[in-house]
Amino acid sequence: MYESVRSVMRFRSFERDADLRRIQAAANLDDLRRIARRRLPRGVFDYVDGGAEDEVTYRRNSSDYHNWEFVPSVLKDVGHIDTSSSLLGRPIPLPVALAPTGFTRIVEPQGELAVARAAARADLPYSLSTLGTRSIEEVAEAGAGGRHWFQVYVWKDRGLVQNMVERAAECGYEAIVITVDLAVPGRRERDIRNGLTLPPQLGLQMVLEGARNPLWTWRLLRSEPITFANVIGRTDQDGTTAVALSSLVNRQFDTSLSWRDIEWFRSIWDGPIIIKGIQSVADARLAVEHGVEAIAISNHGGRQLEGAPTPIELLEPIVQEVGDSLEVICDGGARRGSDILKALALGAQAVMVGRAYLYGLGAAGEKGVDWVLDFLGHTMRSTMALAGVRSISEVGRDLVKRRPYT
Repeated sequence: MYESVRSVMRFRSFERDADLRRIQAAANLDDLRRIARRRLPRGVFDYVDGGAEDEVTYRRNSSDYHNWEFVPSVLKDVGHIDTSSSLLGRPIPLPVALAPTGFTRIVEPQGELAVARAAARADLPYSLSTLGTRSIEEVAEAGAGGRHWFQVYVWKDRGLVQNMVERAAECGYEAIVITVDLAVPGRRERDIRNGLTLPPQLGLQMVLEGARNPLWTWRLLRSEPITFANVIGRTDQDGTTAVALSSLVNRQFDTSLSWRDIEWFRSIWDGPIIIKGIQSVADARLAVEHGVEAIAISNHGGRQLEGAPTPIELLEPIVQEVGDSLEVICDGGARRGSDILKALALGAQAVMVGRAYLYGLGAAGEKGVDWVLDFLGHTMRSTMALAGVRSISEVGRDLVKRRPYT
């Protein structure tokens, strides 16, 4: 009897690697999110996971993908699925770019270095944030051979911005991503309730949270201090002490930013420019007039203007207006391959993901980021096969339709 039972049952072998063991039963990004929530202090998880005000826009960024359904083709040979495409004129194995996220080392000590290595292995572009906790040079070295973009803000100190852009050029970064939707900070009420400072400040609340999450605390204490690595010496007296995010924003973010600033960036940067934060057809037209190579339709992950339109809903009208003049990236809400395929059908060249890989980083470090990128590729291929699409070149507007009751 035991032999017959053994013949039909298969047991998973014991995984010795703790990070892999933690995520081996994960089926999707929601599972990774739950694992990350258990492992991280509440303030850190809420910084990654939260949005502005009531977080309606944040939630709609993902839920609005469900407003669209596929029109599949059957009886097609889908024995070989090709997810490769191009982005900024270069081939890409999957139409995905890793979005810039600030303060990544509060999630895991390796921070941006872990993300850069995972992105390089997947041959996908990774955009380092100006407010990253690893420097331009460190990330270029860690992700050697990969595609690097550098995200910049319009700051009052133009000399500081120019210095960072020049450093990115010297390190071989491919493009700059100009974020234009943060003239003032959004009201992120989870961070307010948690008293979050970035980098983290060692107060009573942090001590209590650390006691509940000893492994995170141990790793933080064993690693070098978290700094604003690309602006060290400018954020406070020595670049290492903790400073409230709102204080940094008030000192540096320029509320007078305008389209003239895009012209200034063109004067100091010879490569492709991506404007991130486009939220209207009118602004997409202005981006064309200013000669940028790409735009990212984005509401900052629902972290800025509550009530902003969602990228997937803006995508088709913007592509219809400017899609022949520049590349359009859909930034926000994609959680699996079916979301990516819907965005492509509506005209996107690629999607950006940010929270998705941070959930992986929080759940299992660098291996968690690998898992997320593998998951997006796997679910993209399976969705294409089920929809009867064999390559990205076969993806057209007729692949999706709006659900009649939305």
